[in-house]
Amino acid sequence: MESLPEAVLIRILASIPAADLVLVCRLVCCQWKNLVDGAALWILKCQQEGLTGEESQENAENWQNFYFLSKRKRNLIKNPCGEEDLQYWGEVENGGDGWKIEELPGDFGKEFPSEDVHKYFVTSYEWCRKSQVIDLRAEGYWEELMDTTQPKVVVKDWYAGRSDAGCLYELCVKLLSENEDVLAEYKSETIAIPQDNDADWTEVSPQPFNHYP
Repeated sequence: MESLPEAVLIRILASIPAADLVLVCRLVCCQWKNLVDGAALWILKCQQEGLTGEESQENAENWQNFYFLSKRKRNLIKNPCGEEDLQYWGEVENGGDGWKIEELPGDFGKEFPSEDVHKYFVTSYEWCRKSQVIDLRAEGYWEELMDTTQPKVVVKDWYAGRSDAGCLYELCVKLLSENEDVLAEYKSETIAIPQDNDADWTEVSPQPFNHYP
């Protein structure tokens, strides 16, 4: 292995799972450590797995971090559309007749912009609330990554009213420390949808949480 050209060794290392590169291969010798810590190996892994593009060219100051963050870029909300009723949702408050799950488009509603969504949560005539806590460490974001890279946490939600009934909507998002101290918070205004509306779906997305005090 010592006689192999560096370019060949990088291609061999690129075939190894990323976690093994960091936790095992990096400890073999100084040469392997430098290769694992360098950009060339991770650029190749990104290319092999289709993770390169305009975004990578603009934002990948550290290609290793970019690789791991790209692999973890997914919706962390469990059961976001009610396919499993209210499973994974806590602090459920059932005002009026309580929460229900309906098939799209539902009564007096419209189809969702994405064909992948088939169900949705329905509230009642009094406030209905629910919440979900996401443990970033349990989802594979290790402490050093959160402390140094501080990956952006992007939050999105969609709401709509029945065409024959008005409603109110609120969204609250909190970024918590390990001790559950609030590091950052977003709370929308109370959005009022009038009666006899168009039943259009509207996306709400606050600015990403990308600063951890």
